[in-house]
Amino acid sequence: MATLMKASNAKAKERHPLAGTKMTGADMIVQVLADEGVDTIFGYSGGAILPTYDAIFRYNESRGDAEEMRLVVPATEQGAGFMAAGYARSSGKVGVFLVTSGPGATNSVTPIRDCQADSVPVVLICGQVPRAAMGTDAFQEAPIFNIMSSCAKHVFLLTDETKIEETIRSAFEIARSGRPGPVVIDVPKDVQNAEGIYKGEGVLPLPGYRQRVEEVDGASLDKDAIKEFYALLSASKRPLIYAGGGVINSNAASALERFVERFEIPVVTTLMGIGGFDTTSELSLHMLGMHGTAFANYAVEDCDFIFAVGSRFDDRVAGKVKDFAPNARIAHLDVDASEIGKVKNVDWSHIADAKRGLTQLLRGAGRLRPDFSAWREHVAELKKKHALNYNRKSDAIQAEHVLSVLAEITRGEAFVSTGVGQHQMWAAQYLDFKKPRLFMTSGSMGTMGFGLPAAIGAQLANPGALVIDVDGDGSIRMNLGELETLTTYDVPVKVLLLNNMGDGMVRQWQDLFYANRYSGTDKTLHKKDFIKAAEADGFGFAVRIEKPSQVRSALKKFVGFEGPAFLEVMVDPTSHVYPMVGPGLGYKEMITGDHIPSREDDGDSDDDGSQGPTGYF
Repeated sequence: MATLMKASNAKAKERHPLAGTKMTGADMIVQVLADEGVDTIFGYSGGAILPTYDAIFRYNESRGDAEEMRLVVPATEQGAGFMAAGYARSSGKVGVFLVTSGPGATNSVTPIRDCQADSVPVVLICGQVPRAAMGTDAFQEAPIFNIMSSCAKHVFLLTDETKIEETIRSAFEIARSGRPGPVVIDVPKDVQNAEGIYKGEGVLPLPGYRQRVEEVDGASLDKDAIKEFYALLSASKRPLIYAGGGVINSNAASALERFVERFEIPVVTTLMGIGGFDTTSELSLHMLGMHGTAFANYAVEDCDFIFAVGSRFDDRVAGKVKDFAPNARIAHLDVDASEIGKVKNVDWSHIADAKRGLTQLLRGAGRLRPDFSAWREHVAELKKKHALNYNRKSDAIQAEHVLSVLAEITRGEAFVSTGVGQHQMWAAQYLDFKKPRLFMTSGSMGTMGFGLPAAIGAQLANPGALVIDVDGDGSIRMNLGELETLTTYDVPVKVLLLNNMGDGMVRQWQDLFYANRYSGTDKTLHKKDFIKAAEADGFGFAVRIEKPSQVRSALKKFVGFEGPAFLEVMVDPTSHVYPMVGPGLGYKEMITGDHIPSREDDGDSDDDGSQGPTGYF
């Protein structure tokens, strides 16, 4: 934040070339977006936001040969929001979407809440009815400030035309600083049409917010705090790093890698933390939690010290809180003070972004080099004994096999988005990601329909990169209209549809907990032909496969196709995602299925009530 303010002050000293120019409010909005470096806007027009759409057209017209501000029109406003989210997640920049009032704005509630839940920086600009009509139930009026206030990091109702610039700049500042999140700006139509003088500088007075952010940005670990941390680490024999999305948000992956290399500590990640540490590393145990790897969860059971970095002990990780890491002391590093002790009591904590905190800890390590070799050997044995596995003898295509082959082809270097469901968990389990920001999924909200539009945003933010949407037949139906957006703008996203003819994850729960009563989840009667739909939308590659022998060759052709590509794989509808820790249960109750050995299978269980694993060291 301090760096951000210094940059703002430096800019302020240089007079903006358009300062003193007479503009409409809409023109000011677009100019501030340009000043903030926005190159792509996702959105759907309408009466209340029309002045700003017109301003974009005129701004681009005035650019001549210079690069335009790209405007991408989706099938729905929800799609626009997820495109902005995919753009932000994959690039680290603030994503922007622009919608009209009423239904345009209410259709944006889900992506805003999704971004808030997963700490994604986006700015939504909504049109609103003119100020004089507000509160009269005017045509396409909705109380967006009230609706969005409980969903967003911050909401502005911009009723003062003299504060347009300051409000837009402040929205970007709030979205990207501290713990990132979505900011909504509701702009009445007459404010967009009002005329004023462009200042080219200024932000709103937000003293309380800025003070809190600056305190976190300037937070330093004193010698005593560093000493306390390393006392815990030195007393440990079985340490584990539990890394979350905060590692990615704070660009701390390299700092985490240095910390891991220095102390050679195994790493588990949350769903949102995937890619924050190279999954191909020997020290990576991949994802923990409800559908985490068995060896990751067993390592949590066995560890005696957990260092939580940018993670929040959510219910999919620590479902049975009192039994989570039962033998471990806990240190917690997070940018958000409200997360410390919210779910799990900790023995040490520090409020700072992950990059700053890890860097300071490394500097204070001195010559400390504890020997954790016995623990690493134990963890390596866990990975070997309890590796991911699936039914390799089935005549039906197994989704795990498809993703294993895809992992071989992409080598951990592709951008991947997912919908929500079984395919999402299989992607998290079986795909590799060598760098941060390559994996994009709806974590906390679990929003079906996220994958396809998020992939579009990621591709536009990363031209030339390989971007794949791994989706399910239930999820992709939610925003199926965005297939046309891909071909309309010739965005070369690869859409991999794992079709199990139903809502697989819900059906899995119905199998396990509801005596196979498939209420509302059986899609075998649906008539959708996804290949014909893709062809109708202009896909040059639209292929369906149904046999395991077709998987590898089809995937190679699919990934190698130059434009947008659609591959539908008919997968086994009876498959379950394993491991699985049932809701509200602890890792001791983890179900590993028929193909992943559990500790009970080999007698490697610690159920005697003793503190820590016995006989391992």
